[in-house]
Amino acid sequence: MTISGLSYERVPVGDVELNVAQGGDGPPVVLLHGFPQTHLAWRHVAASLARDHRVICPDLRGYGGSDKPPGDYSKRRMAADVVELAGALGHERFALAGHDRGALVAFRAALDHPEAVSHLAVLDVIPAVNLWESLRGTDGVFAFHLFLLAYPPPLPERMLAAAPSEFFGHFLDIWTREAGAIPPEVRAEYLAAASTPEAIAAVCADYRASATVDAEHDEADRAAGRRLSMPVAALWQRPAGELPFDPAAVLGSWAPDLRTHVLDCGHFLPEERPEEVVEALRGLFAA
Repeated sequence: MTISGLSYERVPVGDVELNVAQGGDGPPVVLLHGFPQTHLAWRHVAASLARDHRVICPDLRGYGGSDKPPGDYSKRRMAADVVELAGALGHERFALAGHDRGALVAFRAALDHPEAVSHLAVLDVIPAVNLWESLRGTDGVFAFHLFLLAYPPPLPERMLAAAPSEFFGHFLDIWTREAGAIPPEVRAEYLAAASTPEAIAAVCADYRASATVDAEHDEADRAAGRRLSMPVAALWQRPAGELPFDPAAVLGSWAPDLRTHVLDCGHFLPEERPEEVVEALRGLFAA
C-alpha cells in the first residue's frame, strides 16, 4: 500500500536503508510516524501538504519497509538518520513533524541539529525524561507497554512473537476514538509490518532506549539548559481522564516559542483529525 501522489525509493543512510515516500514542491517537511505504524499514518496529511511543500515520509529505522538491524535505537541515532536522509535528498534545512515515537525522534533531532530543523511539531508525546518522571504508582497502568517492551531480552520478544497481531492490534483499537480512522487495509499493513521477528526485536530495542539512554540524553540537556530554538507546535488528544502530567507545561519548559493545540480525538491525530493537524502545521510553518 502506498500514499497516492508520492513516489517511493530506498535511501541509504549510514548503516541502514530507509523506505521513503516523497512528493510535492516547495519548502521541505519531514513527517515521522509512531508505534505501531508506518509512514502510512501520514497519508491524509501528506497529500494535503504536498500541494505546496516537498513532503518526505520515511519509515523509521526498525519499522515498516526500512531496515531493522540489531543495535542502536537511541533517538539520537534515529534523529541522525532523519537529518542524513534529508541531506541525501538535497535538503540541509527542513520542517519536522513527528507523532508518538516519531515525535521523540523529531524532538531529539531538533535539539541535536538546530541548524537543520526550521520548525518542529510534536504530536501526542512528551520527552522521555519527563514521561518516566510522571509515571508514579498506579499512573503507570495506562502505559504498561512502556515497561514491558523495555524489559531485558528475550522475554518481551517471546511474548510478542506468540501473538503479534493481538498485541499490536490492541493499541490500534484502544487508542482510536474516531470510527474508521484506520481502515481494515491500513490496519492490516501495520500489523504485517510489525509482526516479523526483526520488527519485534527493533520495537523492543526502541523502547529499551527510551527507558535508558534517551532519558539520560534528555536529562543531560535539561541540566545544561538546552532548549528548542525554533518555533514549536505541540498537539495532543483531549484526554478522557486526568493525565499524570501537563503536556503544555512539560513542552513549554523545553520550547520558549510554543503554540499548543488540543484535538478532540484519540491518540492517532494524523489519521483521526488530519484537517486539524494540517491547519496546525501550516500555522507553525508560517511562524
